[in-house]
Amino acid sequence: MKARPLHVLFVHRNFPAQFGQIAGSLAARGWRCTFVNEKQEGEVAGIRLLRYTPRGGATAQTHFFSRTFENAVAHAEGVYRALEAHPEFRPDVVVGHSGFGSTALLPELWPVPVVNYFEYFYRTGGADVDTRPEFPADRDASLRAHMRNAMILVDLHTCVAGYSPTAWQGSRFPAEYLPKIETIHDGIDTEFWSRRAAPRRVMGRDVPEGTRIVTYVARGFESMRGFDVFLAVAQRILAARKDVIVVAVGEDRVCYGGDLAHTGGKSFLAWCLERTPCDMDRLLFPGRLPPDDLANLLSISDVHVYLTVPFVLSWSMLNAMSCGAVLVASDTAPVQEFVRHGENGLLAGFSDVDELSARALEVIDDPRAFRALGDAARRTVEERASLAGSLPRLTALFEGAAAKGSG
Repeated sequence: MKARPLHVLFVHRNFPAQFGQIAGSLAARGWRCTFVNEKQEGEVAGIRLLRYTPRGGATAQTHFFSRTFENAVAHAEGVYRALEAHPEFRPDVVVGHSGFGSTALLPELWPVPVVNYFEYFYRTGGADVDTRPEFPADRDASLRAHMRNAMILVDLHTCVAGYSPTAWQGSRFPAEYLPKIETIHDGIDTEFWSRRAAPRRVMGRDVPEGTRIVTYVARGFESMRGFDVFLAVAQRILAARKDVIVVAVGEDRVCYGGDLAHTGGKSFLAWCLERTPCDMDRLLFPGRLPPDDLANLLSISDVHVYLTVPFVLSWSMLNAMSCGAVLVASDTAPVQEFVRHGENGLLAGFSDVDELSARALEVIDDPRAFRALGDAARRTVEERASLAGSLPRLTALFEGAAAKGSG
């Protein structure tokens, strides 16, 4: 007998985030999908959107170590109250992003199994906190890492099952909970993120044939994504070649870490540009781009630079690979899970400006000679991180949790 379509309640502060395309795909297959979020109401692509409002939250008087937990509790109650007002909702399974606290109280509303998306577990060594000695975290920021895991530990205890997008990210969680966590990437839409015949235009200006294009993409320009290192690489490239433009996509903000404690009141971007001056006629900052524009840019890129300390892997790297970009990336976890040097990209040490620049210039000198790396990168995403590949595994995970019940 064919299993009936389930009602999945997705919970995340933002829509679409990690769950939007999954929910849309399931809705197209006849599943009932509700998405509780902080900002939007209505219906999108067959997904019912319901908005919640956090109740309370941390203030300046809240202990610095416990502010993350205080905010998570505020979101947990906000989600609970929003759904309490809708007794007609009775999902078969709840799927939520761990750490925001959004799913913690829902089993008190219905006896419903919870599946959590486990993105990251904070530790004081071996990753984000201590990888950049040039930008040391103060002692309180380091100590706070333990307390930032408080709601994540609640989720680990109460969920029926969970998943993490990379094996390295999953491995960060406490050993006793690892049997609950599968490695399943949230999925790249490889039909959308594909190499296309895009116009050679950047920020309204035509890029002549023969001019090389170097790209970099990050949500914010910050040390954890190696923006300062990238800028040093860009400076080398622009000095070596007059037929190159460099395009840095993202916003002038810090999303992770304490960079602004080191910049004397300047943005990290402004601080870096003071120390690493570049030819600003050929170093372009288009800001945050809509997905279609970004896919076009990645399709005309000759070399794409991706840098990260050991931390959450950016969608941007896999989007670039899916578009067939030739990647020069940091030889760090979890990049190493997807990029094999000389096979589907080029790797170099995170802070090794000499080696990163040399790799990028190799590609710039003869892009055709490296085209096979971009093609192999595309195949890697198709085989290991595509939405088409992830969806059956996520469907099975959700169905298994629903069958298991709330435990």
